[in-house]
Amino acid sequence: MTRAPRIPNLGGARAFILHRPHPTVQAITRQLSAIGLITLDCWPELPPEALAADFVFFDADLGFDEQFPWKPGEAPMPLVALIGSEAPGRIEWALSHKADAQLLKPVGNAGVYSALLIARQSFEARKHLASEIASLRQRVAERQTIVRAVTALAKGSDDGRAYAQLRSLAMSWQISVEDAARRIVAMTSEEATGEEGGDDQSHRA
Repeated sequence: MTRAPRIPNLGGARAFILHRPHPTVQAITRQLSAIGLITLDCWPELPPEALAADFVFFDADLGFDEQFPWKPGEAPMPLVALIGSEAPGRIEWALSHKADAQLLKPVGNAGVYSALLIARQSFEARKHLASEIASLRQRVAERQTIVRAVTALAKGSDDGRAYAQLRSLAMSWQISVEDAARRIVAMTSEEATGEEGGDDQSHRA
């Protein structure tokens, strides 16, 4: 049976509201304060200390890339887009920053708490997926390196013996098979470079 995700305690969290002075900011601030968050509003850009924020609300209507101290889509915290205009270009821009939740303007007396929870869960799921993808890519790269090392050691002979030799080298060097494979590949590349340099010198002679 799958357990439902536990509702986090948001008291004491810090939220930045990147929006021009507007009743929207006041409405969000009231709700955040009632939940127990520390709120800071700013415009036209986020200050450096926003990098340590737990949440960022941003205006999707008048926003631009230079407002953020990170590249689009690389925010280190959950983002909530404040959307008043449904112009395709504005929606596309908000999506480019990978907003984790949204609030439609004008903001009333409710909606902020659910936006916070949705944004937090979406952000954590995205981080987990990115971590899994990075891990899979690393594993694929390591396997490719092992194949290259085995090929270099085999030199056209039995791959099984070459892999056994690689494992033996790893044990003698007291490193992992992957590290040993990287070392073999690097040594092979250096030897190939040295041979090419020798050939060039003989041609020049």
